[in-house]
Amino acid sequence: MSQSPAPDADRTAPLGGKAALITGAARRVGAAIAQALHGAGANVVLHYRSSAEQALALARQLNGIRPGSATTAACDLLDCAALAALAQTAADAFGGLDILVNNASSFYPTPLGSIGEAQWDDLIGTNLKAPLFLAQAAAGALRERRGLIVNLADIHGLRPLRRHPVYCVAKAGLIMLTKSLARELGPQVRVNAIAPGPVMWPESGVDAHLREEIVARTALKRTGSAADVARALLFFACEAPFVTGQVLAVDGGRSIGW
Repeated sequence: MSQSPAPDADRTAPLGGKAALITGAARRVGAAIAQALHGAGANVVLHYRSSAEQALALARQLNGIRPGSATTAACDLLDCAALAALAQTAADAFGGLDILVNNASSFYPTPLGSIGEAQWDDLIGTNLKAPLFLAQAAAGALRERRGLIVNLADIHGLRPLRRHPVYCVAKAGLIMLTKSLARELGPQVRVNAIAPGPVMWPESGVDAHLREEIVARTALKRTGSAADVARALLFFACEAPFVTGQVLAVDGGRSIGW
């Protein structure tokens, strides 16, 4: 972990003086979320597993904007025994924890007939098990600060994606976990989820024809961006004090144009 002393907070910023832990924060949507929270005044703990170079570069960038406002923490989220230490590291970094963003995810096809136990353990572990046990580990710190958990779900946790049954099961579980945690942790902690649609194509690539088909079935006839997800998260963090147990689809209307 790279650690910096807690900076003097800008209390006029929407999240001034708040501290956030974002899993999978080095790249893609996680990095956009970290930048958005930081831009709103929060101090951020950037979790990563293997993307050390990107996480450290992002921390340097954010500390260049506001010294001492970002730090990194390495952890394999599939190592359940390590999650309590990650939560404690995040709480210690800036003297408490206000926001936990369960963003880290694994995604790949598991066609029926080819599913192995290792795929099940990985997809369920990253997308469902880790968010549960990390939330449990961070619950005490979040309760102290009347905090917020935001889980990154998926519209395919509500409607299945062909050839991805295990991933869909994991995200469906995460949606129910969101609702369950909202009951378990209220009234001190709010828990919500964001369910992105066609926001960022998988790094493994998507066939051009399939991309066109997905966009054609999206009400806004275009793809979104990581920034769209980050703005939704800022809504939960800054503008929704009476909202908990909810799932917000950020999908351009994909889920209504199936």
